[in-house]
Amino acid sequence: MLLLAVGCTSTYKPVILVHGVLSGPSSFKTLTGFIKKAHPGTEVTAIDLFNNENSTKSMWEQIDGFAKVTQEIMEKSPEGVHLLCYSQGGLICRGVLSKLPNHNVQNFIALSSPLAGQYGVPDYLRNTFFLGIKSVYVWCYGLLKYFSVCNYWNDPHHHKEYLEYNKFLPLLNGEKTHSEMAEWKKNFLRIKKLVLIGGPDDDVITPWQSSHFGFYNNKESIIEMKKQNFYKKNPFGLKTLDTRGDLIVCTQSGVKHVEWHSNLSVFEKCIQKWLD
Repeated sequence: MLLLAVGCTSTYKPVILVHGVLSGPSSFKTLTGFIKKAHPGTEVTAIDLFNNENSTKSMWEQIDGFAKVTQEIMEKSPEGVHLLCYSQGGLICRGVLSKLPNHNVQNFIALSSPLAGQYGVPDYLRNTFFLGIKSVYVWCYGLLKYFSVCNYWNDPHHHKEYLEYNKFLPLLNGEKTHSEMAEWKKNFLRIKKLVLIGGPDDDVITPWQSSHFGFYNNKESIIEMKKQNFYKKNPFGLKTLDTRGDLIVCTQSGVKHVEWHSNLSVFEKCIQKWLD
């Protein structure tokens, strides 16, 4: 019986966790407990890197750092790993998956992440963006262009400036062509499943549909994922995943942004089965 129990616990793939902005690995204590209780024996690693104020550094700098650590973990896990990334961490993980050519990530779970961008200022950043939302683009596409949140600031009223001056999200989403597009797409499509989690009561990700690749048009009406050009033109493989049946969307109401990784209902409904 003991040997049987050991055999069962060894079937669960290691899980890598990547935190959000102004946070760190300690924020995953509850989530780690959920995973270990549901899947005893699972190796869970919350990467200890770019924590707290350092999480506001350039997204490309963070991606390079997280990619190095992720690669080291994967080399010790030839059977494959799962990647579960929260908030800003979801974009970091997308960058990691795009740039690592031989990754063995099985399922990538993006937990309330601004995947199509952010156009809203959370309370904890209002002191930084003191001029108000309509003026943020001036700073984000200028002097603050290396500030992480600015790297995915997507002002629907200044789309031209976004494409010209934002050197992160338009490249990652294939909204602006570049020489590495085909390679990034090939790398990203190595994943087995893409799980998108978000909900209407999130009070940080704006619009909340960004967690499902939806976003505002210039009238601030929501354009859902399948009507977005980066879905229809398929530059990074989103439509391919959907066509394959490997794109999962999970919507959960009643969850504030800071609660996603500590909400048992979210774990049981949206996460648990994708960590098998």
